[in-house]
Amino acid sequence: MLFGVWLTYFCFGLTSVGLAPLVGPIMRDLALSYSTMGTILGVWQLVYIAAAVPCGTLIDRLGTRRAIFIGALVIAASGLMRGMAVDFWSLCFAVGLFGIGGPLVSAGAPKVVGHWFKGGERGLAMGIYITGPAIGAIVGLSLTNAVLMPWFAQDWRHVLQLWSAVGLVGAFAWLAVASLPAARADEPRRSTGDRQPQLDVILRLLRLPAIRLLLGMSVCIFAFNHGLNNWLPELLRADGMTAAEAGYWATIPTAVGIAGSLLIPRLATPSHRFAILAGLAVFAAMSTILLQAAPGPLLVAGLAAQGIARGSLMTVAMLALVETRGVGEKNAGVAGGLFFAAAEVGGAGGPIVLGMLFDVTGGFGAGLWLLTLLAVLLVLGAWRLHTLGHRTA
Repeated sequence: MLFGVWLTYFCFGLTSVGLAPLVGPIMRDLALSYSTMGTILGVWQLVYIAAAVPCGTLIDRLGTRRAIFIGALVIAASGLMRGMAVDFWSLCFAVGLFGIGGPLVSAGAPKVVGHWFKGGERGLAMGIYITGPAIGAIVGLSLTNAVLMPWFAQDWRHVLQLWSAVGLVGAFAWLAVASLPAARADEPRRSTGDRQPQLDVILRLLRLPAIRLLLGMSVCIFAFNHGLNNWLPELLRADGMTAAEAGYWATIPTAVGIAGSLLIPRLATPSHRFAILAGLAVFAAMSTILLQAAPGPLLVAGLAAQGIARGSLMTVAMLALVETRGVGEKNAGVAGGLFFAAAEVGGAGGPIVLGMLFDVTGGFGAGLWLLTLLAVLLVLGAWRLHTLGHRTA
């Protein structure tokens, strides 16, 4: 079950970054400007915000086996349609479709882990599956221009269609695993007689102070993650690196984040969870300060600190969310949908605000200090969760 979740999340990451290394040829072939291409790259997050809560409800109603399969199919369809796009609107629609399939996978995954794993194993399992999108992104970024574009005679459409085929394999691999007799026998029973209306469930969850606080923290976490993920290579180039050098240095947080996500979440048991969450926020603050240093040991330390925070902040916050008293396995899908709907506000806003601050100030310093402030708010949020007497379900 964990492998099936990891594989669908791998396809999620592969598809989400699939356009990034192909921006140049796509813009030339479809006659797109930078502004229209930017709209295309960001449209799926806007769709995601609107779709996350309904998709979370659908997960609770259909069960994870069906819902994740549907989500993986939609992601594969998004990849296929990208390769068939002929203009701005068709490509925009294809990318936006990802925002519907994505929440079914990202909100369904913690529900699967919450059912199949308990205690310390739950944190380790979350840490394992969260490496999926990171490794998918690495595969997409490293193979596209170095291997696949020459292989396909510089035809970007074939590259995107290959990623779609990988996504289709991932969808059916998940269905095969989740349909095994042992998996079906242990599948949570879906109640039909006492189902509450979606709005009632959402309002009941939002009345929980810990849930409201975690939703606010999710905005800060995604603003930090997406803001630095999108601008890190350009930030390094602004410090005097070449494009190639910036690319190599920008892999440091990803590598450190993968290692951290395998080690840190398993330690985030209820008794230590909020201390670990606060510690990760401190690492986030340290990274935004050290990333302003010149190339050298301090910058390496900043990149490593970013990787530690980026790899585990979301996972530990999701653990706290799923195990909040009043959520439970029954409503984990809706809670996950709320989490990602709020988080993607920061995911979309982080890169935009950092870009705007660069235009205003002529550098990334103001944007990095803003991220420092968000990290400090995360430390205060972790302390507040502790004082609320946050307990597990």
